[in-house]
Amino acid sequence: MLFHVSEEPGIERFDPRPSPSAGGAVVWAVNRERLRNYLLPRECPRVTFFAGPNASAMDVERFLGASPAVIAVEAAWLDRIQATRLFVYSLPESTFECVDECAGYYHSKQSVTPTKVEIIDDLPAAIIATGAELRPVPSLWPLHDAILKSTLSYSIIRMCNAAARTKG
Repeated sequence: MLFHVSEEPGIERFDPRPSPSAGGAVVWAVNRERLRNYLLPRECPRVTFFAGPNASAMDVERFLGASPAVIAVEAAWLDRIQATRLFVYSLPESTFECVDECAGYYHSKQSVTPTKVEIIDDLPAAIIATGAELRPVPSLWPLHDAILKSTLSYSIIRMCNAAARTKG
């Protein structure tokens, strides 16, 4: 099963939409393992990471500690995260193809009808229930830069909405 997360209730059919990164119109979905990265408001910037097969023990200890995965968000977003309701649509896999294994991204060039929808009112609890750590930080930029240089697997989402970098 694949998933599409939205702040919009009552979606009865997902039709392909233009996507420059996909080279045409597609329906996007994510697999169960990476669903944790999307249990946030759509526009929320985040740095997500986990120990993939090439992760060094030093990076795992430095960035993850005892956590299997981390979703880091700016602390300034916490009120919005706590106030947001999400709708997690279950989608059949039959017309989807994997386009990014690390991020868990899939797309379909055909319209897709959801088989079920789950409403999530407590996003922090839903993230924790996946086994991931929700880690609020004052700024995402130092972590962003460090994760890019690390050996961890990562997905960095909506950084265009992050607070501006500070000099220093």
